[in-house]
This record gives sequence, structure tokens and C-alpha cells, in this order.
Amino acid sequence: MTVRAYALATSVAQGETLEFVLDRPSPVAVTDATDDRVVHTGQASARWSLEIPREWPSSLYVARFGPAEPWPRSLPGGGPCPDNEVHFVVRQAEPTAPILVSVPFTTWQAYNRAGEPDQSVYWTESPTRAAAVSFDRPGGGPPPERWEEGLMRWLRPAGYEVAYCANLDLHDGLDLLSRHRLLVVNGHDEYWSAGMRDAVEEFVRRGGNVAFFSGNTAWWQIRLEDGGRTMVCHRDPLADPVGDPRLATVEWSAAGRPENTLTGVSFRAGAGAWGEHMPRMLEESYTARFAAHWAFEGTGLTDGDKFGQGCLGYETDAAEYQEVRGVPRVTCGDGTPSSFVVLATADLRHWSAYGQGGAATMGVFTSGLGTVFTAATVNWGNTLHDPVVSRVTRNVLDRLSGAPVPAWEVIGPVADVRALAVLGRALHAVDGSGVLLCRELCGQNLSWQPLSGSSEVRALAVPREAAGGMGVGLYGVTSSGALVYREGEDWREVGPAPSDAVGLAVADCAFYVATAEGRLWRLPFGARAWEPDGLSAGAVSLAGMNGRLFSLDASGTLRTRVPGRDWAAYITGVPGRALTAHAGLLVTAGPGDPLRRHRIRPTGHKQERSP
Repeated sequence: MTVRAYALATSVAQGETLEFVLDRPSPVAVTDATDDRVVHTGQASARWSLEIPREWPSSLYVARFGPAEPWPRSLPGGGPCPDNEVHFVVRQAEPTAPILVSVPFTTWQAYNRAGEPDQSVYWTESPTRAAAVSFDRPGGGPPPERWEEGLMRWLRPAGYEVAYCANLDLHDGLDLLSRHRLLVVNGHDEYWSAGMRDAVEEFVRRGGNVAFFSGNTAWWQIRLEDGGRTMVCHRDPLADPVGDPRLATVEWSAAGRPENTLTGVSFRAGAGAWGEHMPRMLEESYTARFAAHWAFEGTGLTDGDKFGQGCLGYETDAAEYQEVRGVPRVTCGDGTPSSFVVLATADLRHWSAYGQGGAATMGVFTSGLGTVFTAATVNWGNTLHDPVVSRVTRNVLDRLSGAPVPAWEVIGPVADVRALAVLGRALHAVDGSGVLLCRELCGQNLSWQPLSGSSEVRALAVPREAAGGMGVGLYGVTSSGALVYREGEDWREVGPAPSDAVGLAVADCAFYVATAEGRLWRLPFGARAWEPDGLSAGAVSLAGMNGRLFSLDASGTLRTRVPGRDWAAYITGVPGRALTAHAGLLVTAGPGDPLRRHRIRPTGHKQERSP
């Protein structure tokens, strides 16, 4: 007869004690579930306490009471986790690892005893499903598909220092999160409390990063009761007695807080292949849509290439997007942040015959000071044998868990760009023939579109506000020595300008021009004559922002100054030769160089040479 057992907590810190409840005494073996090392054997009483040695690494462990029960890994699923196996996490007593891996105990518990009346929140719409389930019962371990196992077994041999927590630890877990640089959410993490979301979203706003190697993430809101030992999920607003509709245990979007703001994507637009159709997922692949992005560095992919066969499923998440001249751009109508960059897509509408038709959208976005990546699929971690999946995973972990360094992020394709400026949300450029180009200023790899024919314009600038008779708009300087303003579809001359101009900027209600011979000239708004203002610091391009000037020289050194003061070095190794500055960003491009952006950091942050 199988021993039935459970633990009184889903996680415990190194050096602490975890209590177990058994229906009878039994032999016990404790194993590290990420590498199968047996770390303890002995005899357990009906009320057994396990003292966790401080030297045990933070990991997911399993205590097995009595002989092993048959539990084959299967696709689709077979029997659930046996009642004599109890999974638990050992946390770092003193968090030092840069990466924190969350284990989805709430989802495991939600599926525990699926189909048994009043024992599980499944099946999905069955009237006999439970509205609340307890952690004080056997079961509640991984499903037979073991969505989380692949990544957990890969991390340590791949050379990563990681700490583990139960996802319940994220409830009011901002202090825990703040000890790490990157939170990894893995596999199938479907059930989140408001406290979990609050902590993770605030962690990101403050500069923490999250990697969602998961799908169907944060679909249902739950509430925790009885000291966190009871999980409430009515899945029906009319059945939930809660007084605050924001805490109703329904889909997060129905509670007024779409999961897109947390993950960038949602299962609402995603897809699923269930039951006997689950093997269909092994046929599907992602298509790369932004192969020049840092997430794909070293993969050798080009846009349109397929990769990751088998990683999509059994459920995926997606963002709503539109094709803009063959490039996906999110609509933001579903709650996806405007900063979301689509990296890869999959059309899974044909899955409507297998569970739910939809799509999958891999992407990355920023929120506050932090960055969020999503693989948008449950089975990502079990496809790490694929070299592209492995490399993308390494790129994400390395970038988001390391100390922040100045970086120039590719946001657009290579083009013959000689000048840049931002007007509203539009990025304007002049190419080598003097053609004016335009595209949205965003992280997506949108192409340039021509706005006008060839002209003599060689540099661009946009005032922050109107003053001295100069309105807000697109200004330029020409090779023949004129200051021009774009009016309608034409350039109108508004006055003379220094000859041989290579850069134009606006700062403190004045135009500044850098010339090819290294001089800087100044024209206050409303004035008639340009006045010399010293040297340009060797500028080949000039930009202005918030009353400050930026000068980029031919060696890639960027200098800055407040008008009336001396130039000071800011950063070296800057790519491209055309420069603009806008809303805390520096943007560069150049002949043979892609469009890139760099986020300016406070002066207290030590700047380093760009890679």
C-alpha cells in the first residue's frame, strides 16, 4: 500500500527544519530533483522533521517514502505524481545567486487529483470542481509531462549559479526578489496571487529582470488563505464571495489587470493542444522575426528561419500585433506594453481542432528600469537540446543576470543613414542622397520609409518647445549653408547657416551647428546672426536633449556639455556616425551600421566601454 504524505511548507531555508505528515511510518530517501543525487536516507515517523543542512544547495528536492511508484514521463500525461513523493524547495539562507528560479507549486496543486469531485480546480468547467484546495494533502507534485524539469536539470551543468524558491514565496516577496538580478519563471505557472504579481512587477520597475521560459503564465488569479496553505480559485465571478472585484479569482484580464502587463503576452491570444492531441506540439516551430536582436546573437538565424521544433506547446501565449511592411508590431490593445519587441512568432490557428487555436509570440520589453523576456511556451525548457533554444536561453540569462553595462541595442536594419532626429514618436533620417526617411521610434526592427526626394539637407534637429518665433518641427542644415524647416512635404529656408555643417542640435532655445573643420556655432532663437561657440570636440554628428549637447567624433567617442561649459567624455566605442538624443535615449546609425539605441544612466552609475 502506498504511503500518503505531504509537507507543511513548499519551501524552507538552508539550516531550517521542514515537517512532514505521513499516514504511517516509512523509510525515506531525499533526492535533489535537478540531478538525482540522493542527499538523505533514513526512517520517517508519522510526524517527521527533516533538518536541512546548510551545505545543501538551493534546489528542488523530493522526499520519497517507501518504494518508488511507477511514474513514467509521458506525452500526453499518464498518472499524476505519486502520493508517496513530496516535492519541496530549499532556499538560500543568505541569497547570493544572481538568478532566482521559481517553482510553480500553485499550478501543481491546482491539477492535483484532477477530475475528482471537490478535490481539484479541474476539470475546467466541471460543476464538481473545487473552489479551494489545500496544500495539506498528498500529491501536488509535477505533472507527468514535467514541464519544469528540462530547464532545472540544464541550469547547473550549464554553469549557472541559481537559487530556487516556491512561487508562493513571491507572494509579498519583494524583499526576496531584491536579493537577485533575474527571476526565472519556468514551465507552466498558471496561478498567481495579487501579492505575487505586485512583488514581481515592482521588482521589475526598480530594475530587476524576469525571464518567462513559460506559457499560460498568470492566467488565473488566486487568493491564499489559512496562512498560505489554502488556495482559492472559484473561476467564476458569480460564485466568488469576495467584496473587492480586483481580487476575484477569475482570469486576470477579467479582474481588470491583463497578464500582458506582467509578461507581455497572454494565453487569450495563445494556443493549446490537449489530451490525445498533445503530440501535435512536437511538429511546430518558431519563425525568427528579428534575428539581429541580442537574444539571437550567435544563433546564425536570419529573419524567416524556423527554429525550436517541439518547443511550442502544450500551451502558448501571444501578443496581438499587426504586420507593418512585413515586420510584426504590437497593437497594445490587449494590454501588451508599447515597448514590447516581437522576436519570433508561430501561427497556431489550426490548433482550434486540438484545443485552442491561436499563436505564439516570443518577445522582450522594458518596464521601469527592468527588462522582461518571454519565450511564451510551456515546453521551452524541455527543448534545450536544440542549439538555437539553448543559445537564446544563454543570451537571456547572461544579459539579464549580469551587472548592467552600457549597451547599444539593435532596433533597426542597416541603412545609409547620415543624420537623425525625433519628432513626436517618429524617428527621421537623411540618407546619403539627401532623401528624408521615417519610421516609428521603438525597439522593433521596422524598415525606413521615404518621405521626400533628394535634398541638400545634411543634419537634422527638433526643438523641444516653441520660442523666439521658432515652432516645434523638423529643422535641417544644407550643404549650401541654409537653415531649413520642413513645411508640409517641402523644405522652407528660414535663414543662413554655417557652411560645411556636419551636425545640428537644439539646446536651451538655441541652434548649434558643428562644422567639418571642428568649429561650433550658436544661433539663439529669434537672433539673426550665428556666433562662434568654441570647438565641436571633433563632432561628425551633434545632438541635444534637456539643455545638454552631445558630440560624436569619428573614433566613436561621445562627449557632452552644458552650453557655456567644457566638453566631458561620456562613453567610447559608440557605433554609427549619425546621432540623435530623445527622452533619455541616444540613437545612432550610419552607412553600413544598423539602427541602435542606448539608455542613458545616472551619473552615479559607472560607465564602461560598450561591447
